[in-house]
Amino acid sequence: MKLDAQKLLLGMANACITITELAEKANVSRPALTRLASGKSNPKPATLGKIAKALGVKVEDLIEGGE
Repeated sequence: MKLDAQKLLLGMANACITITELAEKANVSRPALTRLASGKSNPKPATLGKIAKALGVKVEDLIEGGE
């Protein structure tokens, strides 16, 4: 599974949440989220689940090819 950075940013915009707020809500470090949002790294499945839950979306909504 590869995170789609554009879908992550869109999910954040739809939730009206900043990267700092998402980091706190998902219990993921802000630097890690910054790397994910820029497409420089991919999350572990558990981290992806935390992010999806914090945004109120399904994991499939955040990965490449998912929808």
